[in-house]
Order: sequence, then structure tokens, then C-alpha cells
Amino acid sequence: MTPTEKRTFVVHVEDQPGVLDRVASLFRRRSYNIESLNVGETHEPGISRMTIVCEANASVARRIEANLYRLVNVLRVDDVTEVPRVDRNLALIKVRAGAAERPQVLQILAAVNARAVDLGPDSLVAETTGSQEEIERLVSVLAPFGILEMVQTGLVSMTRAAEKPRLSRGQAA
Repeated sequence: MTPTEKRTFVVHVEDQPGVLDRVASLFRRRSYNIESLNVGETHEPGISRMTIVCEANASVARRIEANLYRLVNVLRVDDVTEVPRVDRNLALIKVRAGAAERPQVLQILAAVNARAVDLGPDSLVAETTGSQEEIERLVSVLAPFGILEMVQTGLVSMTRAAEKPRLSRGQAA
């Protein structure tokens, strides 16, 4: 059996009720674990974009892609794992920061291009974007102050080079 790696798929779908459920069900039925899933609208009306990260070898990745294309509302599937791309996660981190600690926490945030988006008497909410590793490093630096709450988006990914897109269903050559 060939080793698995984290694979990143970008899936363009029709913005219709039930599409997310059908995609997630496909992964569940085939026992593929989704590590990260992000869905949002695109610049094209009626089309949403999913970024899905899962563990798969090349053979399984081809099967995932083929199975996704079988779903009615799927317009385009790209495995961007080996393509030059920009990957980002967004994290909001609520950290304990009273009057005494606040200057030090703000200095840490400035050093890593994060920012405070909400200030309370005893805490602040930091916002940061970057790779998973960058977010984990920030969390480890903020941990001694006391992390009260944290949330992350799933990975969003966009290829760097302007590649010729594959044709979507219903498009002429």
C-alpha cells in the first residue's frame, strides 16, 4: 500500500441546497476522513468553492476526484496538492490579557502580523491568517497567558499561476 499524504482539492459546485451534504456524504460512505473543509461563494453568481483537505495516496485521490464528478452539482474538481498555491487559515484566539499583560500580548501580535479585533477588561480577541504551522506557533506563544477560546476556518487555497482551467460541465470547447 502506498503512503498517504494530505491532499488538497478545490471543488466548484452549484450553490444549491444539499450540495455540501452530498459531498460530505460521499466522503463518509467511502470512509475518507475530511481534515479540513471550507465553503464560500465565488465571484461567479450561483457558484460556490469548496477547499477540502484529506489524507489520500495518488490512487485514492483519483478515485475521490472521479466520485466527486459523479455528483450532479459538481462543476469542476482540481487536486491542487502538487500545484504552486497560496494556502491560508484564519484563526480567532481569545487570550487572557489584563492591564498588566496586554502590552506584551499586543507586542507579540504585532511581531507576527496578527491584530487585536476586540478588547475587553481582562481579555482580547486576536485575528491571524497564515499556514497551520504559523497559527500553531502563535498559539504556543500565547498559551502562557491563557487561551480562553479559539476557532479556525478550514484551509482556503488558490493556485499561484494562471493556469488554463479545465472545462466545466455544459461548457463548449
